Amino acid sequence: MAYLFTSESVSEGHPDKIADQISDALIDNFLAFDADSKVACETLVTTGQVILAGEVKSNTYLDVQQIARDVIKKIGYTKSEYMFEANSCGILSAIHEQSADINQGVDRKSPEEQGAGDQGMMFGYATNETENYMPLALDLSHKLLKELAALRRENNEITYLRPDAKSQVTLEYSDDNIPVRIDAIVISTQHDDFDEEAAMLAKIKKDIVEILIPRIIAKNPEHAHLFNDKINYHINPTGKFVIGGPHGDTGLTGRKIIVDTYGGKGAHGGGAFSGKDPSKVDRSAAYATRHIAKNLVAAGVADEILVQVSYAIGVAEPMGIFIETYGTSKVNLTNGEIAKKVEAIFDMRPYFIEQRLKLRNPIYSETAAYGHMGRTPEVVTKTFSAPGGEEKTVTVELFTWEKLDYVDQIKTAFGL
Repeated sequence: MAYLFTSESVSEGHPDKIADQISDALIDNFLAFDADSKVACETLVTTGQVILAGEVKSNTYLDVQQIARDVIKKIGYTKSEYMFEANSCGILSAIHEQSADINQGVDRKSPEEQGAGDQGMMFGYATNETENYMPLALDLSHKLLKELAALRRENNEITYLRPDAKSQVTLEYSDDNIPVRIDAIVISTQHDDFDEEAAMLAKIKKDIVEILIPRIIAKNPEHAHLFNDKINYHINPTGKFVIGGPHGDTGLTGRKIIVDTYGGKGAHGGGAFSGKDPSKVDRSAAYATRHIAKNLVAAGVADEILVQVSYAIGVAEPMGIFIETYGTSKVNLTNGEIAKKVEAIFDMRPYFIEQRLKLRNPIYSETAAYGHMGRTPEVVTKTFSAPGGEEKTVTVELFTWEKLDYVDQIKTAFGL
């Protein structure tokens, strides 16, 4: 029987995402000047205030206030009427030294025996319903908000947009799990004040349907057939949305973990990513399982795959690897047998994950909005500044866990 499935996304100006971006900017700056930094930092944003807290073990010193202000400015909170503005907001830092009790479980004389930074389970997922092996509803939700942010920065076709926004896409699937049409699109976008509310709502809906949606279709022709004249649009369904951002809602690091991953498809172990260095397997192992799942699907092992790995704090070897193929396997093996082959191909000890995916680099700011998965790997050059005037320019590879660099090895192992 046909069914509906929904995923949501939030913009870079959403309060929780502001918090994520500040936390990951701190991670990048620590790693740029000391690649061995151990960091777990949380951010809270509210009306006119930013609070930083967490634990750090590093040989570098940072101007955390300036880093936070730079992030807020880049997002677009640059006007006093937003009640949260880059240059004037108060910033309190309560970052302190990492617990020696935790650190002794991670650091080892032999780097290869580095223990997991925490216990827990992490999941990676991939499906062949999109070119980037992501669930389509989430992929479209992200793209809607990226394009809306592009329109805001252009300040040309639409001139009233403010940074905070959310999207949601509901897809109808056929009996054989193929997306056949978009049933509903929800977009709530913060905006400048209008003199008359009814005219404001009509203008915003018209611009979303006649400007934003055509741009999405033009940039994603492979999904053009899903858009139709029967889509149920809910544009700013509560009405006026002038008060937004941290003034409208308090934001916290790690509160958008489903937006960050697979939009409700697959599974999630519960651990957030932003603000954590790669010794925290909540982050690094989630990237590693995505890498595995994507390469398995791309190699033709199955149309849809979920990978789980689990750890004990301070222990290098994972507790186990689990594979679910949802009945879509193309090989004559059980899920358990597939898992055994995966164990032989991918070393899931934390040190080897860090090395394989080049995770001890300042690559995390780019992950903190519009999803950590399904992104395009690229090489970029970044420059960081320390309070003493030192500058560090580094060339790094982003989204290494999205590379299809194990397909041939997997095909050989599975006889494909």
